[in-house]
Amino acid sequence: MLGVIVNTITVILGSTIGLLCKRGIPKKLTDAVMTGIGLCTVYLGIQGLLAGQNVLILIAATVFGAMVGTLLDIDSGINRLGDAVQNRFPKKDEKVSVAEGFVTASLLFCVGSMTIVGSFNSGISGDHQMLFTKSFLDFFSSMMLSVSLGVGVICAAGFVFVFQGALVLLAMAVGSFLSPSMIAEMTCAGGLLILALGLNLTGITKIKVANYLPALVFAPLFAYLVELVKTLI
Repeated sequence: MLGVIVNTITVILGSTIGLLCKRGIPKKLTDAVMTGIGLCTVYLGIQGLLAGQNVLILIAATVFGAMVGTLLDIDSGINRLGDAVQNRFPKKDEKVSVAEGFVTASLLFCVGSMTIVGSFNSGISGDHQMLFTKSFLDFFSSMMLSVSLGVGVICAAGFVFVFQGALVLLAMAVGSFLSPSMIAEMTCAGGLLILALGLNLTGITKIKVANYLPALVFAPLFAYLVELVKTLI
């Protein structure tokens, strides 16, 4: 769990620095920075997509993930959590809701390829190197995001700890049963979510990305089924 703890701390530190500095940064500069972060996020999403080995698995995982996520209304649930924080600590001068900052930052920090592969490396072999690298990147990302999206970004640190910690514990429990192709398809599905998030950050779309999170579960499951069918044929 060392990598998860370090990542959580860097998000808190970066967000705090961004919040302290935000009043001295003009809006046109923060808008430009947000667009830049959005474009970089699109790139990271495309990079994650390239890890996939079977596009049919991605399509099936996305379709089933969207159905389950929409029925459960995961996006609204996460937004309600952010709204609860905002109601507890209201900020009249905030141009962006705490919920929007919380959801955007949580997804950006938690569904990328570095999160998935890094957490599994940490849980299976105790190799925290990728999570340490991710922590360095998240430090600067959280700093820039908090300038534009406010206090919701620092709240995302809790989500980072719970989500990545759960992945590490999952890897420790079942990591030996996960094949490289299962991890690759999970990474690919995560790349698609990151791509969608990047499009949201640039203002091109308003996709409810959180409703697609179940795709991260369906992707390795379908990859396993494909492997099973191949061994039977």
